[in-house]
Amino acid sequence: MDIALVRVDNRLVHGQILEAWVPYIKASCIVVVDDQVASDFFRETVIRMAVPRDVKVLISSVTEFPDKHTFNRYCGQNTIILFSNITDALAVYRQGFRFAKLNIGNIYNDDCKLCCTPSILLSDQDLQAIETFHGAGVRIELRRVPREKSVNFLDVIKGATPSEFC
Repeated sequence: MDIALVRVDNRLVHGQILEAWVPYIKASCIVVVDDQVASDFFRETVIRMAVPRDVKVLISSVTEFPDKHTFNRYCGQNTIILFSNITDALAVYRQGFRFAKLNIGNIYNDDCKLCCTPSILLSDQDLQAIETFHGAGVRIELRRVPREKSVNFLDVIKGATPSEFC
């Protein structure tokens, strides 16, 4: 599988993924990396039913993911990797799954510390994970759908005003 998109979206598989991202990157596989989904037959079934038949769906827990799946560049099977939160993406990164860019599409937190966009509310834990990614050279982009301009997270944080902090 060839990694085409690594994304954090607390909704996991939904309309923006299926109607915008899958056709845009010509994805033939979606991997959902989420402990709750991996341990819940009903949620896994709902996700599988939502995805078109020509797109393969794999479900994995956070701890199993790096050992269970192999990714190679330019192998022809464009794959979307979905996480429900930044902490899980960081855990998998620390386990050896490497990527150069992390797309953040939607995150909701009750304990919001920074409101980047109306759909991206980051907690202290999210900000610490992003800082770790930054230190490792991973580019963090904020973008809901492909037709939107990609926004570099560092540009958002540099220009943040006190009113944007929750």
